[in-house]
Amino acid sequence: MAKFTFNLPDIGEGIAEAEIVRWHVKVGDRLEEDSPLADMMTDKATVEMESPVAGVVAWLAGEVGDVIAIGSPLVVLETGEGGAETAPAIEPPAIAIVAPEPVRAAPPPPPPLPAAFAAPVEQSALPISAPVVPQQPGSKPLASPAVRARARDMGIDLAQVRPQGDGRIRHADLDAFASYTDGFAPAAASRRDEQIKVTGLRRRIAENMAASKRSIPHFTYVEECDVTALEDVRAQLNNAPALRQAQVDRVRPKLTILPLLITAICRALPDFPMLNARYDDEANVVTRHGAVHMGIATMTDDGLMVPVIRDAHSLNLWQLAREIARLAEAARSGKASTQELSGSTLTITSLGPLGGIASTPVINRPEVAIIGPNRIVERPAFVPDGMGGERVAKRKLMNISISCDHRVVDGHDAAAFVQAIKAMIENPARIIAG
Repeated sequence: MAKFTFNLPDIGEGIAEAEIVRWHVKVGDRLEEDSPLADMMTDKATVEMESPVAGVVAWLAGEVGDVIAIGSPLVVLETGEGGAETAPAIEPPAIAIVAPEPVRAAPPPPPPLPAAFAAPVEQSALPISAPVVPQQPGSKPLASPAVRARARDMGIDLAQVRPQGDGRIRHADLDAFASYTDGFAPAAASRRDEQIKVTGLRRRIAENMAASKRSIPHFTYVEECDVTALEDVRAQLNNAPALRQAQVDRVRPKLTILPLLITAICRALPDFPMLNARYDDEANVVTRHGAVHMGIATMTDDGLMVPVIRDAHSLNLWQLAREIARLAEAARSGKASTQELSGSTLTITSLGPLGGIASTPVINRPEVAIIGPNRIVERPAFVPDGMGGERVAKRKLMNISISCDHRVVDGHDAAAFVQAIKAMIENPARIIAG
């Protein structure tokens, strides 16, 4: 049988290696030409590898999570007798990077009851040297008919009782269990421990977050903003008859608060150029960007991704809303391109209604700042009464958090920047009119 060795091709400029995040085949599978082989992740994107020839899978380079160097064998295919187009048989090289198989320990026994709740054990019933025998999952608990009857009367599931000594449940074990639970149902059903290999995007996130916290001295500033007027304007824009019809016709998307916040941020940035920057700490160079390429932190099934709105400063509210929706869908469906996932100069991250009172977001390195709007809450607040005094009124309040790289951004500049954003948020005509 002739063999064809498919080497991992160059899948991006400057890329030296890629991680296996998914196999589409296994040894023994018969493939057609252009059949998918594997999904390979680089620092910039995930790329699907396809087979250039038909054949049967004879060898795979490793498991999910393994990192393969560009040019190294990825798959070996048996292509049949005398295939002139196939490469000569190549044995898998010893230098292939293959992660070791993780050691999987047997599931541990259920944890023992705290010592404070353990029932006293009679010496006659249990010798000091007797071992504790745990119940095996799925096995029938060992107990006498009298103990079983008493457990039924007490409403105790014997499978939940930890026996002492030889593994047989006795009355003392029932007493200890009843004392421990004190008549309350357990907080949750017990679950077995499980080991999950950190691979793909989740590993990239872990590496990037660790590098960010390790190399960047973060500081966070939080300010409260009154967004009552801003939310009123947003509601008016969404509920105007012409705009509602445009939404029905899918000409204009429904506005969330994010396009309004991004517009305010873009309007404030020219006075604070150090916030819209990237820091190359190896070359010790800060690049202040004229254009605002806004990263939008987006939660996907695989983890956090940051698609980028190019030239966000040049887009109006409706264009921003459309780009936010488009990029979020592309990220969640795995269709975002490399260009759409790189090159941001400033990032905004929002958990929407889960945003909490305040947050300390981690900077998207090599950027120098990240902005995190938090949850909107209604609370009483003092407001001007129009006669030189104040009155108490129900207001919609939202905290804005910003984390900055203290090597580049001073605390005063960060605070002044957020105050400039707040001034526009609390006077939304400045956002609408420009």
